[in-house]
Amino acid sequence: MSFRIALSGLNAASAHLDVTAHNIANVNTTGFKGSRAAFADVYATSNNDVTKTTPGAGVRLNTITQEFSQGNIDFTDNNLDLAISGEGFFTMKGSSGVTYTRAGAFSVDRDGYVVNNSLERLQVFPSNGTGGFSTGSLSDLQLQVSENAPKSTARADIGVNLPANAPVPTATPFDPSVPASYNHATSMTIYDSLGTQHTATMYFVKDAASNSWNQQLYVDNNAVGGPNLMSFSNAGELQTPASGVITYPSYDPGTGAANLDLNFDFAATTQYGQEFGVNNLQQDGYTTGRLTGIEVGSTGIVSARFTNGQSKELGKVAMASFSNPNGLQQQGDTSWAETYASGSPRVGEAGSSDFGLLQSGALESSNVDLTSQLVEMITAQRNFQANTQMISTADAVTQAIINIR
Repeated sequence: MSFRIALSGLNAASAHLDVTAHNIANVNTTGFKGSRAAFADVYATSNNDVTKTTPGAGVRLNTITQEFSQGNIDFTDNNLDLAISGEGFFTMKGSSGVTYTRAGAFSVDRDGYVVNNSLERLQVFPSNGTGGFSTGSLSDLQLQVSENAPKSTARADIGVNLPANAPVPTATPFDPSVPASYNHATSMTIYDSLGTQHTATMYFVKDAASNSWNQQLYVDNNAVGGPNLMSFSNAGELQTPASGVITYPSYDPGTGAANLDLNFDFAATTQYGQEFGVNNLQQDGYTTGRLTGIEVGSTGIVSARFTNGQSKELGKVAMASFSNPNGLQQQGDTSWAETYASGSPRVGEAGSSDFGLLQSGALESSNVDLTSQLVEMITAQRNFQANTQMISTADAVTQAIINIR
């Protein structure tokens, strides 16, 4: 009996060494979670046995559990490297189905999909096109590699200060080529529906009436309506037009693009002091843009940035959580699969509920503490040696019995 008990001890120590070796081997594996061996004693008894006199039958490996504690965050130079700070898993989809991982070393395949090293695609909540996300469905994250379409200018906010003591121009009628026929001018770039740039120049002509000006708009040296009356109160605030918005006639840019229907808001324009000043010139159009980079926010929003200054939300990283993470089935490549013991995944957004936040340009390192694993190795080694000594002792006892004459 002692031989079998000692043999079970050898098997248990060997399993302990196997688990420790596996932990040490993966000390540099991204997103790896260390394991721990748990053992149970063995009693070969029945209901009729007298347990107070039963010595026991050894030990057995009860279970190997994983420790889902947080690993250290190591920073990288790749925006697609993602680390989870807190609870949750990335949701991946591949040919073998849906898996879950903490390893966020992602890259882009030839079709623009964000994948891990096993070519499984990262799952996100797709953008609904209105600034939100469809959290009821998942889709593969695909980066937009085509150019960002242009947008024609429709509205502009103009904030200038016209000098209150400005004289009426000496030259009439107004002619943009004659500086003496206007007081001040300022220009900005606008865009048509094909993304072509045009220069919009606004001229301001002091009217003979008190606190009144005439405004003229030219696009690429072509007149676009006017003159447009602008009047101010004795406090220098704009009174006419009442809404501050001047709507210009439709203008054909001559590039094959759609006509420009421009609305300029002069509500921030004032008439103060003795100096002309430009405080604000903003318009809502932009030209074609090329992809310059990808950003992932702490809440998982993935945005594409373009050379035209625009950004587009491509999706929001879907996080998964389980009631019993230790019930997950290990799949290798630092990934897990759902089982009955783990429970169904609870899918949500980073930073909400108990889900952790994401760190872009970073990876979660293995949570294995090398020092503690070396201690575990020494402990398992001594247990193994002690059990081999037990076998030697049992052998000596057996030999002594055999030698009795």
